Amino acid sequence: MAGPLRYDRHAIRRMKWRKISEQEVETVLGHPDRLEQTERGRINAFRQIGARYLKVTYKEYPNGLLIISAVDKSD
Repeated sequence: MAGPLRYDRHAIRRMKWRKISEQEVETVLGHPDRLEQTERGRINAFRQIGARYLKVTYKEYPNGLLIISAVDKSD
């Protein structure tokens, strides 16, 4: 991970609704199982954490990462 994390309002809402903690987001970003580039210059990071398969969408900026969304794909 490069620099501090900032959370978009959308990401904060999604995390709250899906009960995804900031610590889980940091785990996904720090040790992803898989990374996927998107057409809009964003990156999807995937990681299995226990019974959950999380996807965190973020964008890299020179001063850190902007977390755009977090989803539990195991549902």
